[in-house]
Amino acid sequence: MTFGFGGKSGQIVQTAYVVQRIRPAIDWWIKDGKAGPFFLLDSFTGPDQRYRGGPTKADVTIAMSFAGHLNIELIQPKDNEPSVYKEIIDRRGYGFHHLGIAFEDVEAARHEYEGRGYHVVFSTPVPSGGTVYFMGDGAGAPGFVELIPANAGTDDMFTRYWRASVDWDGKDPIRPFG
Repeated sequence: MTFGFGGKSGQIVQTAYVVQRIRPAIDWWIKDGKAGPFFLLDSFTGPDQRYRGGPTKADVTIAMSFAGHLNIELIQPKDNEPSVYKEIIDRRGYGFHHLGIAFEDVEAARHEYEGRGYHVVFSTPVPSGGTVYFMGDGAGAPGFVELIPANAGTDDMFTRYWRASVDWDGKDPIRPFG
């Protein structure tokens, strides 16, 4: 599948970072990273979140934009619930968190990663459709790998964000997610 924003299934479509405060992080990406505008979701808890085999109710603020054809995701944890985000912060601090790779068959991709020694660290259904899996514990991995469903909902959302970034004039730097 080729997405409207230029990415393809089976390729990295996203890079994500955990941040201490979302607004200053957005400001940095706009000014110094030359990305924008950002689409902000003040609260995402996700239905049926699973972290390391158990339920969690972690709440995060999410902001997304594009740098070229790559989706940039910023994630600010809002609580101290056990989570895939808090795990990285506790282990090494704020910064790089995961790469997102889109797959048409996320379940098959999950099994492939598991066959290479990865484990599902976090999963949750997402509003764009399907379930995302954060795969971890891979040898030499610099962070997690998020398996993102390559479907019409993901294509629509990411392509809308990408289109907003093309020739962006700097106006309305923070917009509603969705």
